[in-house]
Amino acid sequence: MLRVGLAFVSFPITSILNLGNTPNQKNATTVAKHYTDNLPNKNDNDTYNGDAMQIHYLEIVTTDVETVCNLYSRMHGVTFGDADQNLGGARMAHLANGATLGIRAPMHDGEKPVIRPYILVEDIQETVMAAADFGAKIAVPPMEIPGRGKCAIVIQGEIETGLWQL
Repeated sequence: MLRVGLAFVSFPITSILNLGNTPNQKNATTVAKHYTDNLPNKNDNDTYNGDAMQIHYLEIVTTDVETVCNLYSRMHGVTFGDADQNLGGARMAHLANGATLGIRAPMHDGEKPVIRPYILVEDIQETVMAAADFGAKIAVPPMEIPGRGKCAIVIQGEIETGLWQL
């Protein structure tokens, strides 16, 4: 499973997500734990829970889909399929750890390039409401993706986060 935490902020995205064909999950978890254990001003109440969040789908929106697919294929050895219209025309690569990477073009003129993680949740409606209660903007309310589950997008500040319920 892909992990997200404080390490996501300071390590290159490819290091955290282990996009290659032979991810070393134990090593990724160890690196993230080492990082959180050595944060400045860490207090005894801080905890590390490497199982708290899982990225189910990582979406990259770009104006040059072919170039980005070729880059990730060469860097990480993944293979991208044809465009999936149920996911906005994203070209998909299934990762060794069970997650999926989708690279697609913007769907409208107002959509900017972005890297958006979709975090797996048990109850998408409840999670969206919790985000709204915290002040996040609901950019895309929960919607059904045929054969894949439900997704939603929330924005806190300038950070976009996708949510995914199987």
